Amino acid sequence: MNKHTFSLEDLKDYLGFGVAGNFANHLGEAGEADGFSQIQTKEKDAPKGLFPFYIPNHNSFLGEFPICNNTINHNEIEQLQVEAEVALICDFKYKEGKLLDIVPQYFSAFNDCSNRIQNDKKLSTKKNWGKASKGISSEFIKIDEFTQKGVLDKFHIASFVRRDGILQDYGTLSAVNSYSYFFEQLKTWMIEKFNAQEDCGPLEELSPLIQNIEGKKGLLIAAGATAYTEFGKTNFLKKGDEVFIYVYNAHFHSYQDIINDISGGDVHLSQCSKLHQIVE
Repeated sequence: MNKHTFSLEDLKDYLGFGVAGNFANHLGEAGEADGFSQIQTKEKDAPKGLFPFYIPNHNSFLGEFPICNNTINHNEIEQLQVEAEVALICDFKYKEGKLLDIVPQYFSAFNDCSNRIQNDKKLSTKKNWGKASKGISSEFIKIDEFTQKGVLDKFHIASFVRRDGILQDYGTLSAVNSYSYFFEQLKTWMIEKFNAQEDCGPLEELSPLIQNIEGKKGLLIAAGATAYTEFGKTNFLKKGDEVFIYVYNAHFHSYQDIINDISGGDVHLSQCSKLHQIVE
């Protein structure tokens, strides 16, 4: 399987956005459902919208690069939760003020870590509190085709927190193809949102944020967080916790392979993107 490494310096020239509400029940479990109640969607299970978490050189907190490979900055936040996701590294076509196309090229494991107790109305303010407030694997896997016929359709997302030596499932084990919107449907939806999303409730208007995109390398899209286990719902991150997120080919690797890898076993995860962070 074709793996690629992007350095953090490379990613500083990508614009970072996340998809809100792309897994059933996640917004309710995250305490965000009320804020999104005014957002109308064309279909019942459609995502609610896109939010920014990093805009290079922006003159606000969005200009602070938040992504790290190995640590999470706890920042004395009382209610901090892992959000296990697939990240898509995308090329784009932009012309005359409109985003015309998004072309996913690679994917990786991503932690869209979130602050649950901020009182600000915008979702973006809960997603970037400075350096190391996000996580991405250093292992990126080439997308052969962004359709159900491609290899990504076989991948699952698993996430764990190890606390005081005890490993706990944090997010529910989820197939990538169980996202509400994915592949062509997600791509079409995102292009529409980038061009037409208005400022409403917890979401921003997006077109002003991409008006200088032509000189950038691309888009980093966090496709949406899985639902939580009972442990994940009720346990917020503490300093010293270890976070593990695996995006792995479930037709090639087993869940037990993942557990063995966390335990330090000699497992060669050739078809997997792994993220391991320590909360500091």
